[in-house]
Parts: sequence; C-alpha cells; structure tokens
Amino acid sequence: MSSSKVALVTGGNKGIGFAIVRAMCKEFAGDVYLTARDDGRGTAALDSLRKEGLAPLFHRLDITDPDSVRSARDFFTEKYGGLDVLVNNAGIAFKMADTTPFGIQADVTLKTNFFATRDMCNVFLPIIKPGGRLVNVSSGMGSVALSRCSPELQARFRSDDITEEELVGLMERFVREAQEGVHAERGWPNTAYGVSKTGLTTLTRILARNLTKERPGDEILCNACCPGWVRTDMAGPNATKSPDEGAITPVYLALLPAGAKEPHGQFVSEKKVQPW
Repeated sequence: MSSSKVALVTGGNKGIGFAIVRAMCKEFAGDVYLTARDDGRGTAALDSLRKEGLAPLFHRLDITDPDSVRSARDFFTEKYGGLDVLVNNAGIAFKMADTTPFGIQADVTLKTNFFATRDMCNVFLPIIKPGGRLVNVSSGMGSVALSRCSPELQARFRSDDITEEELVGLMERFVREAQEGVHAERGWPNTAYGVSKTGLTTLTRILARNLTKERPGDEILCNACCPGWVRTDMAGPNATKSPDEGAITPVYLALLPAGAKEPHGQFVSEKKVQPW
C-alpha cells in the first residue's frame, strides 16, 4: 500500500476541474488523480498536463454510475488506505437557450449536480483520512436561487437542523413539481442549475455538521465554494475568469493547513466565507 497522500478531482478532464488538477499537481504533496467518465478524454487531459512537466494520475469515474463510484472507492482504499482530499467538481448545466422541457432539465441537472455528488460524498467520506479535506464546487447561482425560493423553503435550506433525509425530500419534490409544471407556484425559482447548487451547498453544511458530531477528533474540513464566472464550455467565452483563476478558491479549501479549524461547513467565494 502506498504511503503517499492522495487527492481526487472529479470532472477533471476540462474546465475548472482540469485547472484544479493542474494547481494541485503543483501545490499538493502527494498523488493527484484526474478523474473523468471517458477514458479517452481523461488520458488526453493527462497527456496535456504531463507535457507541462506535471505528474497527475488517471482513474475512470462516472459519478452518476453507483458501480463506478464504489469501484473507485475500493481502488483508493486498497492502494492508499483511503483518501486525503476529495474535490467534487463534476457538474452539468443546460444552456439558457436550450428548449428541453424544464421538467427534464430539472431531473437531469439534479441527477448529476445533487444526487450523484451526494453519492460521492456518502461513499467516500468514510474513507477520508483524519486531516482530510472535502470540497464541493457549488455556485453563487445556488445563493441566487435560494433568495428566489419561498420564505418557507429558504428557512429550511438555511436551518441548522435540516437533515440529509429532509434535503433529499426537498430536491425530489422540486424535480416532481418541475415535471408537473407547478414548481413556480410551489415556491421554487425557475432555475434547475441554481436549485441543484442550493441543494449541494445545503448538503455540504449538513455533512460538516455530521463530521463535527461523529468524527470530532479527525479535523476533517468540509466546504462548498463558488469558483466565480469562469470561461468554460459551461459558462461560455464571455465569462470574466480564466479556469486557473476559477481553481483558486477550490484549491485553497483543498489545501487548508493541517490543524486548521475553519472554514468548515461554509460557502466560500474568493477565499472568503459568504453568508448563506
């Protein structure tokens, strides 16, 4: 078994994920795994970083496939005895102009951005080592969507006693009501991407609270962040940040120094804790 520290980045073959892998290769003292659901795209990304003189490793991982998630967990458990850093970056968004019915957009978007990312957290958290870091790449759009929810929904998402079970119920309810065409009158905003990230940030807060309760001595820090508006396939060419600039806050959270107590259970943007 390798005694190296090890970090895993999901959705690492392009965009912000690729930039996170690049920065981690330079700053993290250990093995850095670029993961992607497609072998070809993953190895192409790997080759391009190796040409820069960096040494990432590749593992195939499709976060929407429960078998792929569990097989990756088993790999890291057997090879490293666990994981030191997990950056959940993989995510999807429909374009503004996309004419796919909203109910389908809601289902597809939440499947990856919320439910699959939640599966990653639940499967990998038990193997995160003491002193480990979990970073969920969320979005400021989640905060915007939160502010557009009904007061009742806002109160639940912001509450310090919401459980994972209740949150999952709310996310399922959003998809169902979007499919029925009644989401707006039931207090939801008109953005599937935004709601998926509201859910992810809320989930991060719940997971952090559970870690504090269940593994108090392990000093694992768990945070969500907004990378900013970044020039990627998702956001388009007019965004204000380069991918490398977008990687700064996620990498900062992934590399919080040993013994740090905070941030934990926070939503962080530009390396600063944001109100939720």
